[in-house]
Amino acid sequence: MWNGMMPAVTTKFTADGALDGAEMERCIALQMDAGNAGVIVCGSLGEGSMMSQSERIEVLKIAKSVTGNKPALLTICEAGTREACDLAEMGRKAGADGLMIVPSPIYHTDYLETITNLKTISSAGDLPVMIYSNRVAYRVDVTPEMMMDLADDDRMVAIKESSDDIRRLTEIVNMCGDRYNILTGVDNLGLEALLMGANGWVSGVSIAFPDENQRIYDLVRLGRISEAREIYRWFRPLLDLDVSTALVQQIKLAEAIAIGSTEHVRAPRKPLVGEHRNRVEKIIRDQIACRPDLNKFALAAQ
Repeated sequence: MWNGMMPAVTTKFTADGALDGAEMERCIALQMDAGNAGVIVCGSLGEGSMMSQSERIEVLKIAKSVTGNKPALLTICEAGTREACDLAEMGRKAGADGLMIVPSPIYHTDYLETITNLKTISSAGDLPVMIYSNRVAYRVDVTPEMMMDLADDDRMVAIKESSDDIRRLTEIVNMCGDRYNILTGVDNLGLEALLMGANGWVSGVSIAFPDENQRIYDLVRLGRISEAREIYRWFRPLLDLDVSTALVQQIKLAEAIAIGSTEHVRAPRKPLVGEHRNRVEKIIRDQIACRPDLNKFALAAQ
């Protein structure tokens, strides 16, 4: 069901901590203008967990007002199944096109608990589901065997594969065939995953550089691998900024520099300062200074 570039967009706040709807609309519109296939809001490793459920629903509605006929997915990442089911149902009523579900972010569920939790939330939301498998961050690994056990639920349509092991993608295909669409969730494995058959990319840093990210995907689909690789090699220092505990601050700094957005974050996060900020800002500015000319990689339809 879901293919292509589907960035996990940041949530925009005003200086006093309120939701900044106008800036979210502007930044999501940049993703749509670049040709992205849709967006995912309220990411679990972003600031989704620092918002109330009502705020998350408001962010979803803002995103949906921009994406139009393209999907806007709501992230479900709650400690309890009951709360996750409540949010999933709220998302459906608010117009979500689908849900990205984290199996269990606090309690490390066993095999049966993981399966039961995902099925229960899926039933409550009654929307297409992208299963978020991230054993690195959450220590709950949705294995290919689990995916097969979930395959009888038609709502389970996609996997966000974030095991940080490119071999896992082949393992999923070998066991599950084409039952699921697979989207990589690790920025600095993006091209590698697409070359191994991933259907798409849930990207992070791309929201500051949507055109370059989309062009990589388009070139891969056209079989123009060497050109995709050239852009990706330029992009790689930026993509590494997504693989960090400070990913939100780093991505928002990239957005501030590259697309004129804001850096406001929700506590306990704080904007980058000192040597850390200087290092990240240098990476961003250095790469902007040698940004590839996308005219060199023009698509036939352009």
